[in-house]
Parts: sequence; C-alpha cells; structure tokens
Amino acid sequence: RPSSTRPPSAYNTPTTTITNPTRNPSYWDNIYTDIHTHLKKSIPIREPVTVFEPMHDLTFAPPIATASALCVAACELVGGQREDAIVAASAIHLMHATIYTHDNLVVSGRVGAISGSEPRSGSETLHRFGPNVELMTGDGIMPYGFELLAGSVIIEISRAGGAEGMKMINDGDEYEVEFDQWRGQRQLHGCGAACGAIMGGGTTEEIERLRRYGVYVGKIQGVLSGNVESEGVKKELVEKLRNLALKELECFDSKMVEQISSIV
Repeated sequence: RPSSTRPPSAYNTPTTTITNPTRNPSYWDNIYTDIHTHLKKSIPIREPVTVFEPMHDLTFAPPIATASALCVAACELVGGQREDAIVAASAIHLMHATIYTHDNLVVSGRVGAISGSEPRSGSETLHRFGPNVELMTGDGIMPYGFELLAGSVIIEISRAGGAEGMKMINDGDEYEVEFDQWRGQRQLHGCGAACGAIMGGGTTEEIERLRRYGVYVGKIQGVLSGNVESEGVKKELVEKLRNLALKELECFDSKMVEQISSIV
C-alpha cells in the first residue's frame, strides 16, 4: 500500500468535497490520500514537460470523486486488500478527470458555452493552459489509465467510458429515477464499485450488488448537486435512493457494511 506521506506539492490532495457528508470522513479521507499518492507516483512531471505537466496538473484539478473511493471500499467489503484496488481506483479517478476537463471546456464558455453557466471549482488550474491543450490532454488522460490496469476491470472501465456506457446512459436503464441529472456519475460510481469487487475477488452476485449500490450512490450525488427546486422533493428522492442502496448491502458482513454505507 502506498505511503500516505507525500512530498510538498502545489497540487496537494484537495479537501473532501462530497456533496452528501459521510458519517465516517476519516475512512474516506484515508482512501483519497492513498489514491492521490499512487497517482502522484504514476504521473510525475517529466520530459517532455509540455506533455506531462498539463497531464499531471489536470489530473488533480477536479474536486474529489466518490467513485474512485467507492472502488477501494467495495474491494475491502468483499475481503480484498486496499492495495488490490488502488490501481483500478486511480484509473477511475483519471476517467473522472477526463470528464471534468471536457465539461469545463463547455461550462467555462471555451467550447460551445452553456448560457448562464458559472465556472466550476478547480477551473483556475484548468485554465492555466489553452483550450487546445485542455482538450488534447483530457483525451490523453484516460488511455493512460488503461496502462495502469490489467484483466477484467479494463472491460468494466471501457464500458463505462465507451460506446456501451454512453448507450446505457442515453437509453436509460432499470435504475432510472426522476431528477437524475448526473448520468455519467451514475455510470462511473457503478463502475467503481464493480471494479473494486472484482479486484477483491467478489462473487458474481457480490459484483452485481455492488455495481447497483454504486449506481445509487451516483444518483444520490446527482440529486444533491442538481437543480431540484423543492428541498422536500430532494430529501424524499435521496431517502428513496438511500434505502435502495442499503438494500443491496444486506448480504454482506455487517461490520464492513458500516464502512461503505457511511457514504450514503
């Protein structure tokens, strides 16, 4: 497992910015630290600097993604060790960074602006570089994530980020719920949890249950961050999704469930 002691950097591990505060922040913060430590070792700034400096900086520009941490928690839930999942979790973060970089090109008005959109957190780091660099580097981050991986998790991540994942997002699926505005996050969280279960040696049933759990976590994040006008409606939706998520964990060891369920 990577050391949690990291050298000083201008891009230190960001403060946890989960939309829905967890009941066990120290557990999740520890996971985030390990993921960022692994990524800093995997993507150092090296020659050619014009390529690797933007890749390094844009990797750490987005707010923290719960999907990557969910990958580690799912692995531990099925009996795996954290080091078994840290590489897959890092790849999930790289997918998140790719999506975030591309989204900010639109939201910031640099490519096809959305009317009334506000710059997102982390955009200062993004916009140190020109839009052409942001676009090309964003495209290069995800393939680098595949270089870190091996085995069946490649299939999971490629599905979430590729044509099949996009089709599922566009067509809708059995987990569709009103006000689901972050469909990409739904897929990413489901992918993260499934990858963690695979790396931890989970059974087919455990993998699928955790995939569904991850989908619900992503939906909760989407509802809380979306434009639901009524707080009452938002609260009702979150509670509905939380109950569905927890139902997927009923077959697991209760002590380990306490850790992973604290995210909802």
